[in-house]
Amino acid sequence: MSDPFGRAVRDCHRGTRDEPLVQRDGDEALDHPIERFYFDEFAADGEEGTWLESRLGGPLLDLGAGAGRHALYFQERFETVALEVSDHLVETMRERGVRDARRGDMFALRDAFGRDRFESALAIGTQLGLAGSVQGLRRFLGDLAFVTTPDATAVLDCYDPERGRCAELLGFRPDPTPGLAHRIMHFEYEGDVGETLLFRLFSPDRVREAAVGTGWVADEVRRGSGAGDPHYRIALAKP
Repeated sequence: MSDPFGRAVRDCHRGTRDEPLVQRDGDEALDHPIERFYFDEFAADGEEGTWLESRLGGPLLDLGAGAGRHALYFQERFETVALEVSDHLVETMRERGVRDARRGDMFALRDAFGRDRFESALAIGTQLGLAGSVQGLRRFLGDLAFVTTPDATAVLDCYDPERGRCAELLGFRPDPTPGLAHRIMHFEYEGDVGETLLFRLFSPDRVREAAVGTGWVADEVRRGSGAGDPHYRIALAKP
C-alpha cells in the first residue's frame, strides 16, 4: 500500500529527503513540517510537558507514535509500547532507539492486546479523528478501556470545530451538527499519492458524550495557547 507519509518521515530521519511532504486537498497544498512535528525532542520541563507526564504511567501504550518522539522519552521511565500502522514509521522508530515499536492499528486494539495490558495510553497527532464518526469514536474508547487497567488514564488530542480558526485547516469541511466537522486531505511525496484521509473533528463536549458507557470520563481539557486555536488535549480517567 502506498505510504508517502511514512516514507517521507523515514527519509527525513535518514537525511535522504530531497522533496517536501505535501498535504493536499484539491488545488490547495501545504508543505508538512516534518522536522518540527516529529523530531523535536520531547522534554517534560515546561508546563505542557509536566502536565502530560503527570497524566501517564507505565505500562504506556503510545498510539500513532510517529517517529517515536514521546516513546523515546517515556521508555526511560516505564515500559512503553509504540504502535504505528506504517511499516516505514515502525522502522524509523526502531532506528531511533524505540525499544518496543510495533506495527498495528489503533482502531483494532482488541486484536493486538489482552485485557488490562496498559496503565495509560497516549494518542498525540489528532489521529483520533480517523475514528470517522461518533460511533467509531465510542467503539475506539471501548476498545481502549478493554486493554487498559481499571484505574487507567489516557490523553488524546483533536481539533475543536467550534473554535474559529479550525476553518483555516487545510481540507476543513463544516457540519451543521454542533461540535462536529470533517477534514479531508491526502499526502504526496516524490510523486507518490497516498489514500484520501477522512478525519472527523470532535469538540471536547462530543468526546465527553461519546465516552459515556465506555468506561471513561473526561477529566480535563487543555487548549492551545493562541486565540481561537482549535487544537486541544483531553485527559480521560476511569471512575
